[in-house]
Amino acid sequence: MRFPIRRWACGALASACSAAVMAAAPYPDKPIRLIVPWPAGGSADTIGRSLGDALGKHLNATVVVENMAGASGTIATTQFARAAPDGYTLLLASSSANVSAPNLYAKVHFDPIKDFAPIGEVALVPSVLIVPEHSPFKRPADIVAAARKQPGKLTYGSGGIGNSGHLSGELFRAINKIEVTHVPYKGNNPALTDLMGGRLDYMFDNGAIGHIQSQRVSALAVAADARLKAIPDVPTFEELGMAGMQLTTWFGLAAPAGTPGPIVDKLSSTLNAVMSDPAYAQRLIAMGAELRQSTPAAFTTFWAQELERYRQLVQSAGIQVN
Repeated sequence: MRFPIRRWACGALASACSAAVMAAAPYPDKPIRLIVPWPAGGSADTIGRSLGDALGKHLNATVVVENMAGASGTIATTQFARAAPDGYTLLLASSSANVSAPNLYAKVHFDPIKDFAPIGEVALVPSVLIVPEHSPFKRPADIVAAARKQPGKLTYGSGGIGNSGHLSGELFRAINKIEVTHVPYKGNNPALTDLMGGRLDYMFDNGAIGHIQSQRVSALAVAADARLKAIPDVPTFEELGMAGMQLTTWFGLAAPAGTPGPIVDKLSSTLNAVMSDPAYAQRLIAMGAELRQSTPAAFTTFWAQELERYRQLVQSAGIQVN
């Protein structure tokens, strides 16, 4: 009986060693999913795909970008929050889905803080007020005057309830005390198409730099504290005398809560390496974004502060889901 027992013992030892080797396999050793909670074509998609490519190169891994649109990003975010916390499912977190929607909707199926392991910030992208190419509106004040003359007649589009275009539009309405009609779409691109077709009077977008530069739409003002490098001739609302009209979408990288610390740390250092890459930086700057770098701890603090800031914004502007 000694030989079979010895053989069994050796086999068990070999299996244990194999399991230990597998457990110690360097991360990542299989493809990573990066969920973008918005449809293809908008600023979130552009940032997500650029980020996915860059992360893949730095990690020497395949990063597959998955667009999951719907309900202002909350459908995808809900699915993400239930994913295994193993570092192989990541989220392009945003102010729209992660701090705006929880303050707008009566109920979302994820905890805006507890269900996430923030990795780091990626970019800030200010909203830009745009109108059709041949619009009679040449300044924000022109829109305000027209809206006061015919309350409720003007329409503005957005990529959906709770996204930056919607919040910017409602902030603009509240500051100027005007009545206008909000037309939500499933993503910014369909709204932009209708704007260019003259079916909307204006909209706030953070991914239309190319259309502005090609003069397919006209930009009237930037909702930021400084002009954008990509469109330096477009003034800020502050310059035009409209104080308080500032709204910038932020994007960041997150993992599900419970993701092991070493994996979060590796992703954080990789993300900061990506953000320091001049080629990557230029791609984001060209689309009107401002790059951000942070640690998981700093991003966690920022995330919580933004959740409260958006609660106050939604409340003060009287924004309601309709």
